[in-house]
Amino acid sequence: MIHFKAITEDNFSAVIQMKRPPDEHFVASNAYSLAQAWLYRDAGDVYPFAVYNDGMPVGFMMLDEDVEERCLIIWRIMFPVEHQNRGYGTQAVKEIIRMAKESGKYDFLLLDCAPDNPIARHVYEKLGFQPTGILHNEEIEFKLMF
Repeated sequence: MIHFKAITEDNFSAVIQMKRPPDEHFVASNAYSLAQAWLYRDAGDVYPFAVYNDGMPVGFMMLDEDVEERCLIIWRIMFPVEHQNRGYGTQAVKEIIRMAKESGKYDFLLLDCAPDNPIARHVYEKLGFQPTGILHNEEIEFKLMF
């Protein structure tokens, strides 16, 4: 069962050690993501966390909220190769959708996807995200309205 935990001393090393193949450039490293979270910590709207399956860390996600826009952004999502193609990413995004809807704080979710990442795009579209036609750093923006 997928669940989320804050990044702590207990899981920091496991999260930092999670890697994608060196020739793949779809997502920043978890170390870079955590540095960004620290950089924006005073805003209080960036949330990095480890994704767990049955007590084992299997991935990393980072959310960013825009309270004024009533929007939750999936800023980063990363699963290392050894935990890929097991449904963890789909389950994690479903859980974020559920939590965002139940919170009542958001009207929609946003995320960006590299155009040459058909697997991620398939997952996002399967879950109801639609491309907006907007590009961010050469990535396609996807939106899910509630």
